[in-house]
Amino acid sequence: MGHKIAVYGASGTTGRFVMAELEKRGFEPLPFGRAQATADDPDALDRALTGASAVINTAGPFAITALPLVAAAERAGIPYVDVAAEIEANADTFARGASVPVVPAMAFFGGLADLLVTAAMADWTTADSAHIAYGLSGWQPTPGTLTAGAVSRERRAGQRVRFRDGALQYHDDTQPTLDWDFPGGPRQVIGEFSMADIVTIPSHLPIPSVTSYMSTTAAQGLSQASARQDPETFEVDVRVRRGTEERQLTITGRDIYAVSAPLAVEAVERLLTNRFKVNGVASAGAMFDAADFLSALSAVLPATRRA
Repeated sequence: MGHKIAVYGASGTTGRFVMAELEKRGFEPLPFGRAQATADDPDALDRALTGASAVINTAGPFAITALPLVAAAERAGIPYVDVAAEIEANADTFARGASVPVVPAMAFFGGLADLLVTAAMADWTTADSAHIAYGLSGWQPTPGTLTAGAVSRERRAGQRVRFRDGALQYHDDTQPTLDWDFPGGPRQVIGEFSMADIVTIPSHLPIPSVTSYMSTTAAQGLSQASARQDPETFEVDVRVRRGTEERQLTITGRDIYAVSAPLAVEAVERLLTNRFKVNGVASAGAMFDAADFLSALSAVLPATRRA
């Protein structure tokens, strides 16, 4: 395609996957990081974006990097995409707004569930609740994931967060444990294990309750961090409920960090070919045709629908 795409945090785990995906699709990556441009140096950021058609931010903590990079993208007049899983950082981006297309959380956590819920709703204009269950075989978090998580916990003073009654709620309630009937078999999950989905989905869908669940094996891996070895496998099972009706959409795959790359790069490709809906900040499901987006990635994220 010939477009040059700036990648902030290109040397990190997700950044390297994004670089490879860009090259695979014929883009020219422009890698840069904190050595070339810190988030508090607007002039350096502007130099790093010179000649770029879009920027993908993979450098957390996004509480530090997201808003300065959005501002730099505005000055350059180019789209911005990030892979932020930090709930508060994503909320900040939505609250800020933008004069260019901006897609926060365009990754495994946040963007993917938003696409799935949006596609599952189909012709429904409202729903009572959305449930996103992550059936990960394990979780080997990167140093960036651990640092970003620490920043989020500090910002909310160690409290947990959920989306209930149409708003983010901070609380100290004990998280429930239950069995979730995934298509691949039952798994024990932790309820109200909130991810960026509780920001992306309510940003455009009138659903008063959005709940995420995480397999206990993954939650244990997150708390007992070790070097990444064999990538995890996963099922993401989404269920949207309205009255007595339920719609379900499930995807399967391998390596939560690797699949963030095609999600982010597909978003950039659509932004650069005018296949988007919002000139400003919007989640994946609001910015793009959700069903078509998922169909384009079916080779890496096969989906199964059950009405």
